Amino acid sequence: MQALRVLVRIRFSFLPALCMSYQYQDLIHIFNHTFSTSMNTQLIKGSDEPLYAPKNEICNYHRIIFAHGFYASALHEVAHWCLAGSARRLLEDFGYWYIPDGRDQAQQLKFEQVEIKPQAIEWAFCAAVGKKFDVSIDNLSGTGTTDRAVFKQAVYQQVEVYLTTGFPKEAQKFITALADFYQTPLPLVPQRFTL
Repeated sequence: MQALRVLVRIRFSFLPALCMSYQYQDLIHIFNHTFSTSMNTQLIKGSDEPLYAPKNEICNYHRIIFAHGFYASALHEVAHWCLAGSARRLLEDFGYWYIPDGRDQAQQLKFEQVEIKPQAIEWAFCAAVGKKFDVSIDNLSGTGTTDRAVFKQAVYQQVEVYLTTGFPKEAQKFITALADFYQTPLPLVPQRFTL
C-alpha cells in the first residue's frame, strides 16, 4: 500500500480535489494490487458486456471483466464479486440470474431486488473515491419502468445497514484501498451518502 500512497501523492498532489480524474486504469491497479495474489482474481477492461469468468484450463486466474473501460462498470462488477462468496466465484457470472436490457415490468422489478445490495456496495466505493453515485436501472430498451427515487431509497437503506453492521469482507478491503489511493477519509459515515 505504501507504493500506492506514493503514486497517488505524485499523481494528484498538484490537482485540487474537484479536478480529480477518475481513470479505470487506476481501479485495475488498485484491485489487482489488493486481490490478485490473495484471491487469484484480476480486474480486466472488456470491450463488450461485463462478465465474471472463473479460472479454467485456458486461464489460471479469475477475471472480473467490466464493460468498455467504464469506471462505473468496474466498480459495479467488483461489488457483485464482493457479494458472491467463494462458492459462487467458481461459476461464470457467479451463477446469478440476469436478463439483459429489454426487460418487461416483472423482470425489471426482479432485477431491482437483486441489485439493491451490489449497488449499495458500489455507492460505498464511490464515496471512498469521492465520486458521485447514481443508481443504474439498466433497462433502456425494455418496457419495464423504474421509479428511480424509490429504487435509490432502497439502495440507500441498504447502505445504512452496511454502515451499521459492516460491509462484506472483500468490499471493506477494497473500500480501504480506494480511500487510501484517493486520500479520502475513513470510516465511511452516513453524511457521505445523500439522496
